[in-house]
Amino acid sequence: MSRPLAVFDIDGTLVDSRASIHRAACEAARAIGLPEPDYDRVRKIVGLSLEHAMSVLEPGLDAPTLARFVAGFRASFNRMYEEGHEEPLYPEATATLRRLHRDGWRLALATGQNRRGVARNLAREGWADMFISSHCAEDGPGKPDPAMLHAAMAACDACPATTLMIGDTAHDIRMAINAGVLPLGVAWGFHTVEEQQAAGARHVARSFAELTVVLDGFADLTRAA
Repeated sequence: MSRPLAVFDIDGTLVDSRASIHRAACEAARAIGLPEPDYDRVRKIVGLSLEHAMSVLEPGLDAPTLARFVAGFRASFNRMYEEGHEEPLYPEATATLRRLHRDGWRLALATGQNRRGVARNLAREGWADMFISSHCAEDGPGKPDPAMLHAAMAACDACPATTLMIGDTAHDIRMAINAGVLPLGVAWGFHTVEEQQAAGARHVARSFAELTVVLDGFADLTRAA
């Protein structure tokens, strides 16, 4: 009997960072003399490693200006945290994680955040005890490269047949497909249901309750194998 592994994205999946990421992108753009990008442009690059994301958001920048753009984004987040800002969790996120942990799931994180951002989230109540491993863009290639999922499976002694990826963007879905694991989407984050389905999502959950039903079905199949 195998214990299944659920690898979760953070931004847009467990944590509602929509407002803070858009604010940081706007402040970074103003700092280098660019117009503020609208939310629809920003949401599409969330999940990619920061340098890649900012180059996609503003593809015409030379290397020094891109470096300033990236630095401005980081500086904006640093200011927010110094002011005591913390992105809220989506309702039922922690309760779902606790239930999965209690039911014997192995849990890991795979995120476009940097290691400092991961540490901030693992400091949330109970999180460090629930996740076996965490993997981010600073560790190696970012999404949709499968490196983070390969690392998660190695750390958790899992294989593709017992692993699924849960995220809110097409980048998460493509990473899962590239790693040969089940790609699951959620409808409350940055990318639309249609964008995730076009990328190959096997299912896009509209609520944590719906997600739990899908996970329970996967666990039953995994444990019977």
